[in-house]
Amino acid sequence: MRMSRLFSQTLREAPGDAEIASHQLLLRAGFIRPLAAGIFSYLPLARRTLTKIENIVREEMDAIGGQEITMPVVHPADIWKETGRWQAIGAEMGRFQDRAGRDMVLAMTHEEVIGDLVRKEIRSYRQLPALLYHIQTKWRDEPRSRAGLIRVREFTMKDSYSLDADWDGLDKQYRAHYGAYFRIYNRCGLDVIAVRSDTGMMGGRLAHEFMYLTPVGEDTLLVCDGCGYAANREVARFSKPELPHEISLPLEKVSTPGTTTIESLAKFLELPEAKTAKAVFMVATLPDPEREQFVLAIVRGDMEVNETKLANAVKAKALRPATEDEIRAVGAVPGYGSPVGVKNALVVVDDLIPTSPNLVGGANEAGYHFLNITYGRDYSADVVADITAAREGDACPECGQPLKAVRGVEVGNIFQLGTRYSDALGCTFLDNEGSAKPVIMGSYGIGIGRLLACVAEAHHDDFGLCWPVSVAPYSVHLVLLRDASGERAAEETAETIYEALRRSGIDVLYDDRDERPGVKFNDADLIGCPLRLTVSRKSLEKGGLEMKHRTGSEIVIVPVDGVVYRVRAELALLWDALDAAVGNIPYKD
Repeated sequence: MRMSRLFSQTLREAPGDAEIASHQLLLRAGFIRPLAAGIFSYLPLARRTLTKIENIVREEMDAIGGQEITMPVVHPADIWKETGRWQAIGAEMGRFQDRAGRDMVLAMTHEEVIGDLVRKEIRSYRQLPALLYHIQTKWRDEPRSRAGLIRVREFTMKDSYSLDADWDGLDKQYRAHYGAYFRIYNRCGLDVIAVRSDTGMMGGRLAHEFMYLTPVGEDTLLVCDGCGYAANREVARFSKPELPHEISLPLEKVSTPGTTTIESLAKFLELPEAKTAKAVFMVATLPDPEREQFVLAIVRGDMEVNETKLANAVKAKALRPATEDEIRAVGAVPGYGSPVGVKNALVVVDDLIPTSPNLVGGANEAGYHFLNITYGRDYSADVVADITAAREGDACPECGQPLKAVRGVEVGNIFQLGTRYSDALGCTFLDNEGSAKPVIMGSYGIGIGRLLACVAEAHHDDFGLCWPVSVAPYSVHLVLLRDASGERAAEETAETIYEALRRSGIDVLYDDRDERPGVKFNDADLIGCPLRLTVSRKSLEKGGLEMKHRTGSEIVIVPVDGVVYRVRAELALLWDALDAAVGNIPYKD
C-alpha cells in the first residue's frame, strides 16, 4: 500500500480525552476514529491488524474442532424471554421494537441463538460432540465507556459454543479452549494469566477469565506467587483467620456514643476490629417476578463485603445501597445496625460468622451497641455464604502465602454453562438408549478489538507502536527519501523494491509521499511496523538501502539485489522468537 493513497492520517497530538497509551497511539497513528462514546471506526491499518488477529483465532478454533458460522446481530426478544435474561439484564441490553411492534434485542452475546439452533438441529447423540464459533458484532450499552477500545459499547467478539452429551465432554472442550486461548494470546505477542471468575449473567457452574496484567486494567486480581492461585477479586477466596474458641456470653447493651464506624467502635471499646460485626444494608433487585428486597449482610468487622458474592448468594440481578428511610423501615438504625430485632429483611451472613461468637454489633438504637452477639442464639440468617472480599496480604486459600493484588484487563473468558440454556430452551438429544437428555453446553469469548488495544498497550515506546510481526498491519515500512536535486535513482530503486517485495508475498507499506525525512521517520515509528527500509541517495552511495528493526537502534546497509532474501530472513527471526513463546499451558482449575 502506498501511503499517498492510504485512507488515514497521523496526528501530532492525541485528543485530550485519550487517557491511556494504546488509545492515544491508535488515534495518532491513524488506526481508529471515534464516532460516539464507545463507538469507533476502524481505518485500513486497524482493519489489517484485526484481520490478522481474527485469522489467528480461526486457526486455533479450527485446530480444536471448531466450525465457523455466522449468527444474527438482531434477535427476537422471545428467545431471551425464554431464558429469563430479558428480565434479568438491565439497561446495558439494547432493546427496540420492529415496525410490527415486536420486542427485539441487539446481540450482547449469542447463547440464546445457539440454543435455538441446537434445538432445531441436534436430534441424536451421534451429532455430538460439536463446536461452533463465529466472529460477530455485539452491542452492550456500557454506562461509562473508557480507555479507547478497552471498554466500548459496540465491539467484535469471537464466540464459540461447545455441545456435548455429558459433563466429561464439556470438561474436555473447556480444557481445549483453555489451551487454545493461551496459544492465541501468545501468537499475538500478549502475556496473559487465567483466573477463576464470576459466572455473572452467563450462568453455569465454572468460569475463567484471561487477563492481561496492566495498571490501566479495571479488574482487581488476587494472585499467589507461591502456588499460582489466581482469581478475580469478585470471586477470590482466602484463608479466613478464625477467632479463638469462646463460650457464648450473655447479650449486653452498652452506651457507645459517636461510634458509627467500625474503627471508632473498636477504639472506644478497646477491642480489635475482628471482635465486631459489620452490618451492610443493601437493596437487591430479584427476578421472576422482578422485585426489590431489603438485604442485611453481616461480616466480621475486620473484613469487607464483596458485592458480587453477595449478589450471587441472593441471586440478585442488581444491588444498590439502601437509603436511611429504607434502613429505618426494617427496624435498623444507620451506624448502629445489626440483625437483632430486624424485620422484613433478607439476612445474609458470611460463613465465618457462625464460628465467631460474642461479637459487638449495633443495638438498632442510636448511641448503643450489643456486646456478645452470637449467631444462632440472638438471630438467624436466611443465607450463610462466603461474602467477604479478598485483599492484598490475605492468606492464599491453597498454600497460605500472602496474596498479591494486581490490575488487569479481561481479554477473554470461558464458561461451563452446563444445562442452563438447554433446560430453558428445550435443547435435547436422544442417547444410545433412546432417552431424551439435555445438551451440555459451554460458552467461550474473546474480544477482538480489546485484544488489539491490549497488544498496543503492551507493545509501544515513547515514539509509537511496536507491533509483533504476527499482527502488524504491514511487515515492512518502506521509506523513500527523495533527492532535493531532482535525482531519480532513489525513487526508481524504491519502486523496484516495493514491487519485488509485493511479488514475493511480503506485505509492505510504502511511504512515497512528498514529505520531509523527519515526518516520514516519525510516522514510521508511530505506525510501528516491525522492519523499516529506507532508500535515499546517501544509502545508495553506501551500497544499498538502510534496514532497521522498529525495536532496535542498529541500522545496516542491505544491497538492493539481496533485499528480498534479507527481509525474509529478518522476518523469519521475528517469527521464530514469537513462536518460541507459544506452548501448551497446563490447565489449572
